[in-house]
Amino acid sequence: METMGAIQDGPLFTPALRQPRSLREAWELKSGLGDRAVYVSGGTLLRTQWEAGTAAVPQVLIDLRKIAGMGDMIEAEGYLTAGSLVTLAACRSSSALASAGPAAAEAARQIAAPAVRNLATLGGNIASGYGDMLPALLVHDAEIAVYDGEFLSVQPVEAWLERRWSGSVPPGELVAGIRLPRRETGGARLAICRKVGRREAFTASLVTAALAADWDAGSRTLRGVRLAAGGGSGRPQRLAAAEALLEDAELTHGLLGAVYEAVESGFASYDDPFASEAYKQKTAGNLIAAELWRLLESE
Repeated sequence: METMGAIQDGPLFTPALRQPRSLREAWELKSGLGDRAVYVSGGTLLRTQWEAGTAAVPQVLIDLRKIAGMGDMIEAEGYLTAGSLVTLAACRSSSALASAGPAAAEAARQIAAPAVRNLATLGGNIASGYGDMLPALLVHDAEIAVYDGEFLSVQPVEAWLERRWSGSVPPGELVAGIRLPRRETGGARLAICRKVGRREAFTASLVTAALAADWDAGSRTLRGVRLAAGGGSGRPQRLAAAEALLEDAELTHGLLGAVYEAVESGFASYDDPFASEAYKQKTAGNLIAAELWRLLESE
């Protein structure tokens, strides 16, 4: 019979806590400590990883909650900006985010249980590289603000994901927040985020799919089409081939089959103990095709 002690490879200990008051101070701590330290705010994902044994408990936690401004959400100069310490609960209830990035607000509503959303942060979800907010941010052309020890720079989410998944993000780089453009369009705006997990609610995703576009009911066309998918610990990605099929094309029931196939073949995922890559690809295709079918049926 296993004892509780078998869960822990080494002796139990409590990590040291550091609470920097600026991005620079946080970066210096991480740069000096390297793998012995991790950035933390809500810590919900980290605790899950520690309990599952997929990540080691670090010697030092660099708590970002004392850094001013990182918990703010501000509308200015045609953008909505949100700091990394904004909680997922705040994202879920924000009318500003629902306006600028409705798919992102919807994604926040689908993540975890209320108690987790009250602690979990936007920055933690993004910094993982596979959080369920990322497909929604991709379809809204969002940008990520990152601090590299000298400059606070802004880059498209898609470019940041390329760096993150290629291993070219420096260990000390800090995700400071996001920026979403506020779009003014004359037609209806379609923006959705859908998730499939192993149970109906309060579960990790197997597949998350997002769609955003401007809908012209008169010509039955979609413009500015953005499709993205992710889920689990897989890489969130744009679905360029399916986007190209829909852009400026008349939306018909006949087109839906081709879009489904483009999503299925274009979504690179992975096998896990609960679902195969093929299942996830088919699920992503079905999620997006179903939303387009609902759009047609509503006309």
